Amino acid sequence: MDGDPRYADFVAERGDALLRYGYVLAGNQHDAADLVQEALLRLRAAWPRLRAKESPESYVRTTMARLHLSVWRLRRRELLAWDLPESVHQDTLPRGDERTLWLALADLPRKQRAVLVLRYYEQLTDAEIAVVLGISRGTVRSQASRALDKLRAALPADGERSRSRLGGPHLGGNVR
Repeated sequence: MDGDPRYADFVAERGDALLRYGYVLAGNQHDAADLVQEALLRLRAAWPRLRAKESPESYVRTTMARLHLSVWRLRRRELLAWDLPESVHQDTLPRGDERTLWLALADLPRKQRAVLVLRYYEQLTDAEIAVVLGISRGTVRSQASRALDKLRAALPADGERSRSRLGGPHLGGNVR
């Protein structure tokens, strides 16, 4: 396992995509990097048995989703820094309805957010989401329904534009 170039190639090829997935899942770049790092460490330990059997990326993405929901992640709230920043840095969010949508997504409970990310970002079916998160298909549907209701309520009702945006294929149009 030490020095296996296939592992290094996988990390080099898929690292950026995994970071993007972690960002959508966690909502900030620091937690996303932590998710990726922990998932890749677990992949490294499982590499000898995984490289021949299944997709390493599937293993890493499943691990990231489960880590995101785990109790360990809920308890870990402190931010460590060598020096205190002179000013507060916030990731730049888009303006208008899209900003409101991102903020509402960040306020969702972890399980609801994970279900939406797996459904609309990863484009998994309810059955696949249930397997990834270790929950029933009915729970997947109820969590998605509650999350979409919260997101719809967060957007201002300025005519059909807001409703169609959340009712279209991106967030809530297709029930699986």
